[in-house]
Amino acid sequence: MKKTRLPAFPALSLIILGLAASAVSAADMPKRKPGLWEITMQMDGMPNMGAIQQCIDATTDNLLQQQAGKQKPECSVMDIKPSGNKVTIHTVCKIEGSTATTDGVFEGAFDSNYKGTMKTRFNPPLQGMSESNTTQLARWLGPCKAGQKPGDVIMPSAGGFNVNEMMKDPKIQEMMKRQK
Repeated sequence: MKKTRLPAFPALSLIILGLAASAVSAADMPKRKPGLWEITMQMDGMPNMGAIQQCIDATTDNLLQQQAGKQKPECSVMDIKPSGNKVTIHTVCKIEGSTATTDGVFEGAFDSNYKGTMKTRFNPPLQGMSESNTTQLARWLGPCKAGQKPGDVIMPSAGGFNVNEMMKDPKIQEMMKRQK
């Protein structure tokens, strides 16, 4: 996979937030089927980045779960209710000096496809944004492509990176600490 420089800080924050959202407290979410997933996210007021492809295995989903777990101390509320093929979430978390209140629903067959809708309100506004509405569509494409390894993320306009390796990078860990 062709590696590229990591995107600028705001874009990286949105990517990490989006990837974490795809596994919102993965402990309470049904496990995704290992293989290649295509994830399309649309945030109101943001240009569509196109479909992101992510090669996952149980370890990758567990890494995202661990990252979500590390955020729990920053969250005064983390209410996640699974019911069949539907999971509702309500969280209140601190991010970059703002309180982010998120309500969302993820539903579908998590071994083949799912849809998530989330509304987040920021008080005070975060980087000028007071509210964010996000829709996420995810579908399993099949086994990961030849040469891909779990954690590989391919973005249509920014190349690719490996989320497992990125999360171990001391510079990324320090940047994420500063966001708190």
